[in-house]
Amino acid sequence: MATCIAIIGKDNTPLYLAISDMDKELDLQYRVHAALDVIEEKCSSSTKMNIESKELYLGLLYSTDNQKIYGYITNTKVKFIVVVDSGNVALKESEIRTMFRNLHILYTDAICNPLFSPGEPITSKKFDKCVRNILERQ
Repeated sequence: MATCIAIIGKDNTPLYLAISDMDKELDLQYRVHAALDVIEEKCSSSTKMNIESKELYLGLLYSTDNQKIYGYITNTKVKFIVVVDSGNVALKESEIRTMFRNLHILYTDAICNPLFSPGEPITSKKFDKCVRNILERQ
């Protein structure tokens, strides 16, 4: 089960953060922040190899005893981070990719709203409800 979903802007500012257990909020925010360093390393090594892709699924960034942290980055340098319980062994890589695809579609729909100002945190109730559904499904 996904315990945290974070969307981080291109300048590493948080745009959205959804946490299923508010008692673990500080720990999960730390995990998301630590994942940003891993994403930067993976992106800098992939640009050296001249890999051109429209969107980049980074896969498993790192794993702890309790959680697995997955990452995804778009061509606009917006980062998606999903923290999953390690006890969920039934979760497959294809399900993680589908989760990121759905999150990216939701994000795109939210920022295409003419009333949304770029770089601001996402405060849409519809977006929040859809992300919470993704948290509960996985």
